[in-house]
Amino acid sequence: MKCFWYFTLVFILVFQTVNAEAKDPNTICTAKWEVAVNDPSNPDELMQAKWNSVVNVLNDKSLNVNVKANMIDKILRPAFDFELMGKLAVGKTHWPKFSEAQRQKFLALFVEKLKTSYRDKIMMYENQTAEFAPGAANKDTVQISMTLNSKDSKTTMLYKLRKADKSWKVYDVEIEGVSILLTYRSQFNDILSRGTVDNLIKQLEKPADNPKTGNASL
Repeated sequence: MKCFWYFTLVFILVFQTVNAEAKDPNTICTAKWEVAVNDPSNPDELMQAKWNSVVNVLNDKSLNVNVKANMIDKILRPAFDFELMGKLAVGKTHWPKFSEAQRQKFLALFVEKLKTSYRDKIMMYENQTAEFAPGAANKDTVQISMTLNSKDSKTTMLYKLRKADKSWKVYDVEIEGVSILLTYRSQFNDILSRGTVDNLIKQLEKPADNPKTGNASL
């Protein structure tokens, strides 16, 4: 299961590089590896193209881990609604308690927490294959199922997207029926019900207890 979390995090996370020569993902040209999305209004094409682009980067043995990190960041960032993900992880009961400064700090830390988890899994890719099912639409949202196949097992993941302007963006992922955002919401709710927003922010500032695990945790 830990192996498969790598692929999920590839799709929903970006992480910070430590390579001094590649600190700014905006300076990296991904044209060689990125598969073009001809119709941004087609969520099925978007997900397939992003997956293929990430695999192209990961399969390129001429690139080091940090350069791959920056490329994947640039490829994936436009396809994910990180602000909405943060709001949903906190929940509508607690989000109004945040000041604007606290919201910005929380969102930065929340995304960074996901980035850190992903960094430890970048080398787990071993040529697994993905099969996408056609998206199931419901008004302004769509759910796209992906089955990840290895030699001896399969893992099903459900990507949830919403319409943002003229394109689609991912706002949650379920792995074998378990939502990453709901997992975080349970943890955040426990902290905010007993403490303050600053308590949550301080908790997020702490390093993960076990960064090599696949669980969504603080």
